[in-house]
Amino acid sequence: MSIRVIAIDGPAASGKSSTAAAVARRLGWAHLDSGALYRAITLAALDNVRDPLKDDLTVAADERREAWSPQRLVALAEDLPVRLVLVGDAFRPEVAGVDVENAIRSPRVTARVSEIAAIPEVRHWVNVQQREAVMTHPQGVVVDGRDIGTVVFPDAPLKVFLTATPDERARRRLAQRGDRVDPAELQRESDALGARDLADATRRVAPLRSAADAVLLDTTQLSMEEQVARVVTLARQRFPH
Repeated sequence: MSIRVIAIDGPAASGKSSTAAAVARRLGWAHLDSGALYRAITLAALDNVRDPLKDDLTVAADERREAWSPQRLVALAEDLPVRLVLVGDAFRPEVAGVDVENAIRSPRVTARVSEIAAIPEVRHWVNVQQREAVMTHPQGVVVDGRDIGTVVFPDAPLKVFLTATPDERARRRLAQRGDRVDPAELQRESDALGARDLADATRRVAPLRSAADAVLLDTTQLSMEEQVARVVTLARQRFPH
């Protein structure tokens, strides 16, 4: 029997999480944001592992690598533990039994999460947690991220790759933050997203790309309701019951 997973991938600010959460609600499924687990591990490391870079910029490179070694980070995630807990219709991240959904969105976590997420051993650990979480919810799970359809769930019956122009994604990101959408700020945000796109697409481990069998959905001219409706229609075709 095939797994009941919808994989939604796409670049930064393409609306993955919002779309995935809305699709899950519409279908009566659960929602899993893969980025939340990477952020939870980053938070755990910042709170529990001494960061030599913070204490002394002249510290030896070997000591810096050891402090944030893959083995240490994975052991920390196991021991605290860092885990996903199903709350209502969504999987929420916990660290040592504490809900960290808000704490993982802090600027200090955002500044370091890409570094942690690029570590192959960490990615493997996160992927295992996601697969185990999905098995606990047989009704179905909508998972969003950057490598869900290509690496984590390559056998997902429905894969969707969301995209939009950098300018449109920048406009959405500024509006989400409540910032003024003036031309200069829009250009800065668009440039930043373009740089993030390039970094994600060219990284050595699990680069951002569309799965060969993914449905490409350009949301530049679509409202949130329209893009959710399109994914729900696809889901009901792939999962008739």
